[in-house]
Amino acid sequence: MIKLGIIGYGARMHNMVRTLRQVEPDLRVHTILDPDIEGSRTRLDEADRAQVRFADDLDAFLSHPAFDAVAIGTRCNLHAPLAARVAATDLPLFLEKPVAVSLEQALTLERAFNGSACETVVSFPLRMTPLCTHAARLISQGAVGEVEHIRAFNQVPYGTVYFDHNGYRNFDVTQGLFLQKATHDFDYMMMLAGSPIIRVAAMANFGRVFGGDRPAGLRCSVCDEADTCLESPRNRARNASGGSLQDHACLFSRDLENPETGMNEDASSALVAFASGAHGVYSQVFFSRRDAAARGAIVSGYHGTVSFDWYRNEVRHVRHHLAVSDRAETGTSADHMGGDIELARNFIDVIRGKARSRATLRDGLQSVYACLAARESAASGRFVDVRQTFK
Repeated sequence: MIKLGIIGYGARMHNMVRTLRQVEPDLRVHTILDPDIEGSRTRLDEADRAQVRFADDLDAFLSHPAFDAVAIGTRCNLHAPLAARVAATDLPLFLEKPVAVSLEQALTLERAFNGSACETVVSFPLRMTPLCTHAARLISQGAVGEVEHIRAFNQVPYGTVYFDHNGYRNFDVTQGLFLQKATHDFDYMMMLAGSPIIRVAAMANFGRVFGGDRPAGLRCSVCDEADTCLESPRNRARNASGGSLQDHACLFSRDLENPETGMNEDASSALVAFASGAHGVYSQVFFSRRDAAARGAIVSGYHGTVSFDWYRNEVRHVRHHLAVSDRAETGTSADHMGGDIELARNFIDVIRGKARSRATLRDGLQSVYACLAARESAASGRFVDVRQTFK
């Protein structure tokens, strides 16, 4: 039996526990540290309710742990300080992304894990998906020759969650959508390029779509414009435009702050330079809807192009100098396009001592440093060098 200690047992971690149990049916949640004890208890599967215990604080959680591994699924701004404490235990760790939300947090985390035996699996499911791993395999076999350019894109059809959900709309927690979303994409871009991002130039739009001067605290249920607002539950249902169909916070209120005080962006883009000499571009859009959904990349070299899109479950390989092209489909509809189950398999093998992490803390930090550089560049209007991990 594998006994798991969990810090932050929300919906994401509950789903991950269920995925881990698909790999290891005898996994049990042993200890939970979460201020919402009743909410956590409600989420627990029947198999865990009888023996689970709740720790009063982090010191109690970490003192003489009777569990085999730790998973952290708190709000994003707490990932780094909690992981830094777990590093001293040398227990295997599953850490949600982003691994940090500031340079200070990232540096603290880097110092904490320097010399630690705490093998960490970062929640980067996209790099683990069948589509991405197949694309990486093709590239490693010479499908494009030397990687010269990567164009990655993310047209987010559920982007309203970053403006109407109390946790995600809070800039103090997210620190912007490069850190919240692009951390995945920068990670797999670096994996496909076989090279870290070393310099970034970025732009972002704020308050052009979401945000505004509607009253603070406004919700659809008390809004006099709910009949005409495209974001009301009634009109979202009528238009099949996605998002919560329950009463939610206003996407056009002063609660969302402004660019000066900090807010999530409507859309953002980055031009990136890789250490190999290749370069790439990335864009993310948070007001896309319905069939506009797209997420993937086009990887180009002199000898070929490999492209994929998770929403279409397809990888395409075009040979530039041979009249043959290939398409491959996965057909998967699993969580995170099949990436979560691969994360789960890897984490279970790490706990058993059978494998090393396939999404390491170094990967997580390198992505964060690229995201922080992009955020700084968008604010300053200049190129920004990206710190490299574990120099």
